[in-house]
Amino acid sequence: MEKTFHKYSFENLEVWQMAKDFVKDIYLLTNTFPNFEKYSLTSHINRAAISIASNIAEGSTRTNFKDQARFSQIAYGSLMEILCQIIIARELNYINDEDYYKLRKKIETISFKINSLRKYQLKKITTKQ
Repeated sequence: MEKTFHKYSFENLEVWQMAKDFVKDIYLLTNTFPNFEKYSLTSHINRAAISIASNIAEGSTRTNFKDQARFSQIAYGSLMEILCQIIIARELNYINDEDYYKLRKKIETISFKINSLRKYQLKKITTKQ
């Protein structure tokens, strides 16, 4: 028997769902990095990936749109960190071209969605006051 739980608002956000799935993609990818990168590049990329989904979730709990937009901006910043890191990982030959291009496409899609969410939140600030 499957248990049902209350569904929180962030769980309904397509951008959060994409960010959550992106974490899994990143973890699978960094699992192939050399062992000596375990506590440096691997750890940094993984933490940045988790930060995206986490900040979207945390921002959704804020009661004002200014705070929500701030957390969306932090999520976007973490996404750009990952872009920087996968560029470096590619140059170090830790990522092949095919995986790099797939990740780039996902980053592009998630970035558009985060920016759309942030624009909505910022628009709500001006219409609420």
